Amino acid sequence: MPILSNMADVSAALSGGYFQAERCRVSVGPTELMTAEGVNLDGSGDATDDALALAAGYPGAVAAVRVSGPFKHSQVSHGDFLGAVLGTGITRDKVGDVILLEGEGAQVIISPDLQDFLLSSLTAVHRVAVSVQPIPLSDLKVSPPRIETLRTVEASLRLDAVASAAFRLSRSKFTDLIAKGDVRVNWREAAKSGVALKSGDVVSVRGKGRCKIGEVTTTKKGRYAVELTRYV
Repeated sequence: MPILSNMADVSAALSGGYFQAERCRVSVGPTELMTAEGVNLDGSGDATDDALALAAGYPGAVAAVRVSGPFKHSQVSHGDFLGAVLGTGITRDKVGDVILLEGEGAQVIISPDLQDFLLSSLTAVHRVAVSVQPIPLSDLKVSPPRIETLRTVEASLRLDAVASAAFRLSRSKFTDLIAKGDVRVNWREAAKSGVALKSGDVVSVRGKGRCKIGEVTTTKKGRYAVELTRYV
């Protein structure tokens, strides 16, 4: 995080509740505390060196609840659960990812100070009566990401050029996704398609996963060869 680069012994920890979390909270504090307390669930054992190693993050930063109900014969979406949570009066900035459990309900990541409120306030989703129980982050049911590695050669390191190749989309389609606010670079909404990417950057696209920019080299013709790791 650039704002902390000139601060001695100060680091930030991202907390989203699980490895693939898109919505995260940032905790800032002494480096020893930020790196020692995090929990790495991706199996690499190297959370501090990998920007994608988002697990529970800093203890107490986020909490989780399970919303259960007879949904086997009801077509409910992510938006239905999110809308029901926001309908209780909780604001969007207090809600993390909503993870659907097909036919059973959903898991909701939320600010810990609002967990008890949600337990008593959320009673129905899409006209289906629900029960809400707190669950530890370790009990979240999340499918492990599928990892794909690929290489692309581009004339520039522009976001729309490199990322469109990573997600196998046309540049015009990718530009449309940027305009809709569906693209993030290092967890911040991408405002322009021409922003230059670099090794280590993480690009996420709503509904399509994320990719990490790996090694970048220059070919004899002056083009950029980019190694990509895509998490689907």
